[in-house]
Formats: sequence, structure tokens, C-alpha cells
Amino acid sequence: MNEITGHNLGPQPIIELLEKHNLKSHDLVAASTEQITHKMLARACKGRKLSRRVQLKIRDALNAATEQTYKLADLFTY
Repeated sequence: MNEITGHNLGPQPIIELLEKHNLKSHDLVAASTEQITHKMLARACKGRKLSRRVQLKIRDALNAATEQTYKLADLFTY
């Protein structure tokens, strides 16, 4: 059961962006110039509330991997 409470905010738009660009979490970890982990990305996709710093790292990695410019609002609903 996927309950949306507390820190769990449900599936996030980043999942759709990863599918759209045919990327896996490993692709973002490899594309990142900052230190991000697979666990950070898994938490981001599940909707676990992340710090602004981690959100920015994930956004930067996605932008590097896709060569596009996404905003935080495109990746997260919170």
C-alpha cells in the first residue's frame, strides 16, 4: 500500500522524465559531477522528501544526462 503521508509524497514527475529519455538511475549517477547515489535517486522517485541540496544535485545530473534544462518544479511536486 502506497500511503501519502509525512515525508512520503508519492511518485514524482522525475520518473516520467527518466522514462521519456530512456534513462536509468545509474545513468544519472554517471552523468553527475557532484556526489549523488542510487539511494538518493530511489528516494526521489518514490517521493521521499529530499533536502534542497539533494534536489539540486539530481536536477543537475538530469540536465547533464539529457542536455536539456529542467527546473526543480519539473522534477518534484513539493
